[in-house]
Parts: sequence; structure tokens; C-alpha cells
Amino acid sequence: MVDSNLSTGMAALDRVFRGLLPGDNLVWQVDAIEDFAPFVGPYCEAARRAGRPLVYFRFASHPPLVPPGAGVTVCELSSSVGFEMFITQIRRVIREAGRGAFCVFDCLSTLAEQWYSDRMLGNFFMLTCPYVYDLESLAYFPLLRHAHSFQATTPIARTTQIFLDVYRHHGALYLQPSKVEHRYSPTMYMLHAWDGDRFVPVTDSSTTAEILTSLPWAGLDSMRFRLGSWNRMFHKADQVWETLQRGEPTGDDPAVLLRTLMQMAFTRDERLLSMAEKYLTLGDVLAIWKRMIGTGLIGGKSVGMLLARAILTKTHPRWNRLLEAHDSFFIGSDVFYSFLVENGCWWVRQKQHDRRAYLDDIEEARRRMITGTFPDNIVKEFAEMLDYFGQSPIIVRSSSLLEDNYGNAFAGKYESVFCANQGSHQKRLEDFVAAVKTIYASTMSEKALRYRAQRGLLDHDEQMPLLVQRVSGSLHGNLFLPQMAGVGLSVNPYVWNKCIDPAAGMVRLVFGLGTRAVDRSDDDYTRVVALNAPQRRPETDIDEVRQYSQHRVDVIDLDANQLVSCKFSEVVERAPDLPLQVFASQDREMSLRAAEYGLPSSSAWVLTFEHLLGQTPFVEDMREMLSTLHEAYDYPVDLEFTANFFARDRYRVNLVQCRPLQVVAGTAAAELPAGLAPEDIVLQARGAVVGRSRVNTIDRVVYVTPSVYSQLTIQDRYSVARLIGKLVHCPEVPRPHAVPPPQIMLIGPGRWGTTTPSLGVPVSFAEIDTVAVLCEIVAMREDLVPDVSLGTHFFSDLVECDMLYLALFPVRKGNHWNHEFFEAAPNRLGELMPDAARWAEAIRVIDFPGPHAPEAAFRLAANSIEQEAVCYLERAPQCPDRAAQVAAAPFSPWLT
Repeated sequence: MVDSNLSTGMAALDRVFRGLLPGDNLVWQVDAIEDFAPFVGPYCEAARRAGRPLVYFRFASHPPLVPPGAGVTVCELSSSVGFEMFITQIRRVIREAGRGAFCVFDCLSTLAEQWYSDRMLGNFFMLTCPYVYDLESLAYFPLLRHAHSFQATTPIARTTQIFLDVYRHHGALYLQPSKVEHRYSPTMYMLHAWDGDRFVPVTDSSTTAEILTSLPWAGLDSMRFRLGSWNRMFHKADQVWETLQRGEPTGDDPAVLLRTLMQMAFTRDERLLSMAEKYLTLGDVLAIWKRMIGTGLIGGKSVGMLLARAILTKTHPRWNRLLEAHDSFFIGSDVFYSFLVENGCWWVRQKQHDRRAYLDDIEEARRRMITGTFPDNIVKEFAEMLDYFGQSPIIVRSSSLLEDNYGNAFAGKYESVFCANQGSHQKRLEDFVAAVKTIYASTMSEKALRYRAQRGLLDHDEQMPLLVQRVSGSLHGNLFLPQMAGVGLSVNPYVWNKCIDPAAGMVRLVFGLGTRAVDRSDDDYTRVVALNAPQRRPETDIDEVRQYSQHRVDVIDLDANQLVSCKFSEVVERAPDLPLQVFASQDREMSLRAAEYGLPSSSAWVLTFEHLLGQTPFVEDMREMLSTLHEAYDYPVDLEFTANFFARDRYRVNLVQCRPLQVVAGTAAAELPAGLAPEDIVLQARGAVVGRSRVNTIDRVVYVTPSVYSQLTIQDRYSVARLIGKLVHCPEVPRPHAVPPPQIMLIGPGRWGTTTPSLGVPVSFAEIDTVAVLCEIVAMREDLVPDVSLGTHFFSDLVECDMLYLALFPVRKGNHWNHEFFEAAPNRLGELMPDAARWAEAIRVIDFPGPHAPEAAFRLAANSIEQEAVCYLERAPQCPDRAAQVAAAPFSPWLT
């Protein structure tokens, strides 16, 4: 029903529309903002007469449309805060204005220019217009004609209630509605002349044709070929680059153009922009554009890979020969936002700004994302990309805006999906689209959101571009794999011997796909190499080398059309053409045993990487690569790579990822206390201490009793893991003087964070991210040793949180475990969580100081250089307060 209180302020115009309805959004398409301005004054006056709130959203550089004065709320906005925050602010102001408010927006075309994206302008309108409609308010939106592609105009025209064009001809203004929802008249969609206080339909064809033909028109193909702000800018840059390549002068400053394009597609982080301007050319950025699907930013992982490659090749030409060429594609960030908007997932994003509700409804959002659809034009671009790759295996990788940035690694928080890329074209396309939606849905996972909450990033603009890469490697029978993959750190945070130089860096090597290098594999081991002492191993004899070598290999099975894990011996049999001697050594004892028992000769090979490390330039190349990137970043780096040999000592490296490393190895060591009474030492570990050296006072120990835990069912072990997650996030932790955060120590059997409950406690890292010290008692199985997982996502989480890792070997010399102390101390579990009292035998919560040691502090001293740690009771006549203890403790920070 038409509301008499709702008006354009011009009675004749109201009659053209047959009145305004609550919730009407009016889009005015004009050639100049001056042609829209005459309609704003009467509209504002109508709001004042009706006693309605009037809100003006000011974000453009053109002259103000609404003068300041009584009754108007001016909301000053900047699009630089990011799309998500920008629209959140607008929705908040509209909501606070209340139902029935009158709103005026600056020219929407400004937003497309500032975001460099017509698609994001369309998304903005699709989110704002329904909000105005739901609150039964009114809104005016001016839009420049012929300035946008269909990616903006189509969603705007489809979503708004009223869409009209305003024309100027011989100084007079004309308007022509093209959409008026739920209203109709015989003359509504005619051209109307503004004549005094009337809008008169132009009924004769001669006048109509004269006016419309005097104005520029893009033609029938405009919906397909009209360039938006994004492509206009890149086409201009392409022409400038071609002119420069011919050696001809250009009227545009290439440096200004380069920075503009980088802010559009590469990054808006000033630190990375400065580096990119030093190492990338205008041609490099244009090459990205020509391999982009959609518009927007390419994200942190893509930026890191491209920037690292540019740094190396600009530093020394030999890297052009050593690096494997890449032919990656990039799915822009705007595609992700459009997918959320068009599939009804945006409302969940809004909840994520509230720390009290950020996990609400995430399963519903994930369901909508997995079942969502893409527009036809995007699916067509996906198909064209797959035509390019043919049937080569590819990997679709997350590349969010915050990912792999300074200060935030997001290691393992988002999915990456291998596509074997086999079968019919339609099957390959379906598999690829499913992979994209899987990664999009991972942005709504609990572990990703908890990570963002922990690091104060819930309010940050987090978009999900994607990096699509050809999988490096070659085909062996039906198995596709690289010969080698790994992780490299320019600073080695794990120093298990005094001869190891942390500044020389380290690599973690695997045979086959790099999934086993970056994801913690509970069923296997990798080769950790200190680059200044590559032959030195943590293992002490051939039996340990054999036992703790890699036994399983991740490969892509083209027949199965998926990633699979195979025994190394099986891969050797199925791929006899591999240069095995580069990576593996023959075990004489196993060779004799194989011959004696008729076993295949493949079982006599052990993955030691001895020839690679001692007889090829690989170690020196990796040291130079890491140090070059470290120097360029002026910060330690963490990279992922693959390598393939073409002759015994000739190989190429595929650098697939580079990011700032979140930690720096400490140079100072905490001094361990001397002369401790034996009865005061409750735990002593030697041989696996990872983290910065420190002396801490522990407030709470959460202890999982090994003898009880080992008897639990698998289901009960998962229950214990969930309960521990609640305990370490429990706000009631003793904190004398409320100075530093409470120091919590977890002690338990086997591996924390395992995916195999028989090997340890299956907590997720998000469940234990408040812990200061993590101790693994090597007591689950006799053959289980700790795997510190250097370079893995678990390790990245551990060091980002500045968490100390200890491994306790109860039967090994130099280790001590007073389990009677932990199992006899008063247990606060039932007091803290009465519903969990039945787990009191399996989980013990011990607070310090407590009735078991009322005058003692529980102290931890760890020296990562010496690989020693001790926990002891400090009995003093008067325990110093926490602040004094922390201030007095030796401290050698890793975090810069």
C-alpha cells in the first residue's frame, strides 16, 4: 500500500511512480552527479515534513549532496577500511536510524573506482538494498551511466525497486523509469520532461528519438563488452607497457600505474607493496591479470609465491635456470564475496564481528557454501582454465588476504585440495568446483575462526582468493608425484646439537608430495636437516635411522582419481625409473634379509637423502635461497618447495610458497637452577625442547594420567580431549596480582594434537591455544618417539603462540618423572566442572600454590640450546609475587 508519508518531495514525480512504498530503493542513473542533485533537496524536505530520520552517507569526493543542518545525520565513511567493515558500518547506521528513515548515498560509481571492482559494487547493493527494504525505509542511490560492466548494473537493476535514467538535453532534464516494482500506468515507462512542477510524458516519437539519439549509447553488446573500472585500468596499463616495450615515450608515469595495479590485484599491505615495487615490473602484474578469474586481490599465498620468485630471479640470473616455471591461475577475492552474497551466507559473516557469537550458525553457512552455485560466466572461466591444464593434476590452494602475511601465518587453518583432474571434461569441472567450495567452506571452520579470534582478527577484512597450481612432478605408471618436497626455514628454531647454527636455516624433507612435510603425520617421520651440518642427525645409530626414516609416500593415483598414501617400497616397485640413489640408501642388513627370505629388493632401501645432501649442490642452493629471501624480506622466511632431478645431479626447484616466519630463534639461554633437592624435582626432560629458553612460574597443570588414559576406549579419549579444551579456556585460573596471563602446562601420554587417539590425546590446536607449555610423555607405545614436526602446521601454531614443547623419555638417562607427585596432588576437576567428575582419574587439574605445597611455587626452567628442561618446587620463606618473578626471569624473545 502507498504510504502518504513517503514522498520524493515532488508531487508530480510521486504520480509518475504511482506513489512510493515502504522499503523503496531508487537508483538514479545519470551522466553527471549535477543531474542528480536537483532531486535531493525536495526529498530531504519531505523527510523533515514527515518527521522521519534523514541519513546522508558521505564517501565520495564530489560536492556534498545534502548540506549539513538540523535533522540530518551525516555518516562520513572511507572505503579503505575494507568492504566488510564498510558495509557493516552502513548497516549499523541504517539500523540505528530506525524504521522509515530516509537515506541518501553519494555516487555509487565512486565505490567501484575505490574498490577497483564492479563486482563488489554489485555485492554492496545486493546487501544494502534488502536491508533498507526490510526496515521499510527509503534510499536514493546515484549511479553514473556507461561507467560499469554488467557485473555492477545487472545485480543493481535486479535488486532495486525503482530504476530510472535522468537525461540532460539542451539544458532541460528528462527522466525515464525502466523499473517500478508493483506499480504500473500506461505512461510510466515513457520519457518524462521536467517542466516546472510537472513531469510530462513525451508521447511523440520524434521528440523521444531526438533526445535519446543525441546521447551516447553503448549499443546492444554493451552488456557483454562494456568495460568496468577494473578492465579499463588494466587495458590502459597494457597499452602503456606495449609502448614502453617499443621504446616509445608514454604520457603516463609507469611507476604510478604499477602501484595502482598492485593495489588493485596484488596487495594493499604497505610493507609488501614496497618490496613488490622493487622486484616486480608492470609486465609482471599484467601477466597476473591475464591469468585471473574474476576480479579483486590474489591473496597472501599467491603474493608470497610470486614475490619470492621475483626476488630470486632479480637477485641472480642463475635462478631462472634452477627454478621450475610456474603457470598458475588466480581466482580473485571478489569471486568469494559474490559467492557468499549470492548463496545467502553473508548474514553469518556479520555475526563473526561479535566474539560472543562468532561460532553461531557456522554449520548452516558451511552447508550453503558446499551446495552453493556460481554464475555462468565464472563457471565458463573455470572450464577454460581446465582446458589449459588438460589432464595434468592440479592443486587448489587457499590464499586469503590475511594468510601468509607478516604476523599471521594461518598455517593449516584453511583447506587446500588436490585434483587428480582425470575423466571427462564435465567430471573434471565438477571436481574442481567442489574443491573451490570446500576451501570457501573452510573459512567457516571452527579452527579458522578460533585462530582469528585469538589473534584479534574477527573485525579484519578476510577474503578468500584462490591459487590454482599445476602439481609439480611426473608420471610413473599410474602414480604422479614429485621426487622430493619440503619446507625450509631461514632460521632454525630446533637446535639439538651445539654445532648447529640457527642462522643457517633448516629444511624438512619428504619423498613424494609435500603433504607429509606440512601436515603432521602421526604414522611416519621426515628428514630434518640443519643446513650448516646437513649430515648430522638426531638419531644415534643405524637402527634409529631405519626406524625414524620416512616409510610412506603421498602420491596422486590417476586410476583412483585421488591423493593416496603408499608404502615407500611399493612406490619403488611401481616406479623403477625414479633416480632412487639420490634420495635413498641401501640397507645392507635389510638386503641380506630380503635375499634370505625372498623379499623384494625394494624393501632394502631407506630414505636417508644422503646423496642429495652430500653429493649435490642442493644444500648450498637452499642456504642461498633462504638467505636471499630472508635479506629481501628483512625478516625470517618459511617456504615450501618441490624438486625433480633430470640427471643424477641436475634438478629444478619449484618454489610454491613463501611467507614471513613467525618466530626468530633465541640467542640467549635460560640458566637452569643448580643444587635442587631431589625431592623438589618433579619432572626433568632432556633431548627434545622446542621453543625459546625461559624460566616461568606455572599456575596450573592439567595432567592426563598415562596408566588410566591407556585403558580408555577411543570414544572416551575423544571425550577427554574435548574436556581438556574446556579446562584450558576456563576463566577461573589462579592469577596472583592479575599480571601476565595464567601459565598453563599440559602433561600427557603420547602426542598432543594427534589424529590417531591410540598415539596420544586428539585435541585440536584451537582447543589448547591458551597453553604455555606442552609436555609429551613418551609412554603410549615403546616404539613411539616425539615428532616435533618442524615446518608443519602444528609446529607453526606452537611457535606462533610462543608455546614451549617438551618430550619426556621416562626410561632414558637425564629424564625424570615423579608421577606419584602428580597423581597424589589434590585434583580440582570436580570443583571446576562438576559434570566432569567421572573423569577425575584420567584428568588431574593441579593449581599452584595449593594445599599440597602451600608455600611453594611450581617453576619451569628450559634451555633450548642445551636441550634441557626441569620442573621443580621452589620452596622459599616467602614466595615472590608473579610480577616480580616474571620480571626477574631470563627472557630471550623469538617474536620480533
